[in-house]
Amino acid sequence: MRLLISSLFYRSPFEDLQKHADKVKECAHLFREAVICNVGQECKRFDLITEEVAHLESEADDIKRNIRNHLPRGILMPVDKFQFFQYLREQDKVLDEVEEALFWLSFRPKGIPSELAVEIHHLVEAVTQPIEKLPELVTLATDYFKSRSEEQRKKMKSLIRDIRQHEREADHLERELKLKIFADIKDALVVYHLVRLVEHIGDIADHAQNASDRMRAMIAT
Repeated sequence: MRLLISSLFYRSPFEDLQKHADKVKECAHLFREAVICNVGQECKRFDLITEEVAHLESEADDIKRNIRNHLPRGILMPVDKFQFFQYLREQDKVLDEVEEALFWLSFRPKGIPSELAVEIHHLVEAVTQPIEKLPELVTLATDYFKSRSEEQRKKMKSLIRDIRQHEREADHLERELKLKIFADIKDALVVYHLVRLVEHIGDIADHAQNASDRMRAMIAT
């Protein structure tokens, strides 16, 4: 296969992947704030936070499109392109689920029932922690694919295990919270809304783990 000499000097796509991961982390912080202020009371900052998330999501989409549209066919990459794009897809799905969860939150302008406050807070913390680790994972990956250092590889595998553990914790909290919703909330419509909200929050951690699994596959090759 013919390769252009210029492709050997092309800027690494991991640089933009890092920028995308940083946007995801910013959205995670805003999501945490949105949920906290929405529990048990009317959240006066909710609309503003939603707009900030939408702005960050738009910026992240621009970065994603730039990666996809400006990666030369002949560029030499240290990883399989398909796996790289699969990682990008899952990292981007985190943002999609944050937006979807905020959309469901918007259906209750008076806030989440106070009797679910503690459990909701725990679930949100469980799903935002793995998101916050994604920029670090990309940073480690960038260094690893330059050096092929076994020490860097071990750090990445340890971080991937941490993300997986947080996702498992989120799954457990999601199940427990659903049981509490069915036990404590009597209005069927409210039950449906809260269960779907909890599922979308849980999906945030699922996609963070999926991203880490794609990274694990990249360092295994």
